[in-house]
Amino acid sequence: MPKFVAKGNPFATTGKAKTAQKLKVSAARRASKIGRIWCATGSGMNYLMLAIAIVAEACATTAMKQSDGFTRMPWTLVTVIGYGIAFYFLSLTLRTIPVGIAYAIWSGVGIVLISTAAWAFQGQKLDAAAMIGMGLIVTGVIVMNAFSNASGH
Repeated sequence: MPKFVAKGNPFATTGKAKTAQKLKVSAARRASKIGRIWCATGSGMNYLMLAIAIVAEACATTAMKQSDGFTRMPWTLVTVIGYGIAFYFLSLTLRTIPVGIAYAIWSGVGIVLISTAAWAFQGQKLDAAAMIGMGLIVTGVIVMNAFSNASGH
């Protein structure tokens, strides 16, 4: 039978419960600290801006195919605006993310997004060699970010 603390917390019955509570608080403080460091360095915001740039570029490139050599004005406008957004946000990320790393992520994720969009919306066929190649590109980007000293971590 657990011992209950009179007029206290009925859940804090033993030393184990107190230790568990301290561990929860300690873990919460660590997570909070990591979050503050991540936000203070701007890394999270920089990678969010890079993601916006990549998505805008993928949309613009997909729209370029639909523009039929810039003869269809709505798709031409989507292309021009999309590239404008993409390069603006890419330029913001280059303030803190090294250009080689940013471009590796940009090109690797962009290839996958554009190929997926072409497959889904334009009927492009992706064979095994294309899928393996994209997998190798993504693997290369991951290796660069995780293990390279050039990544600026």
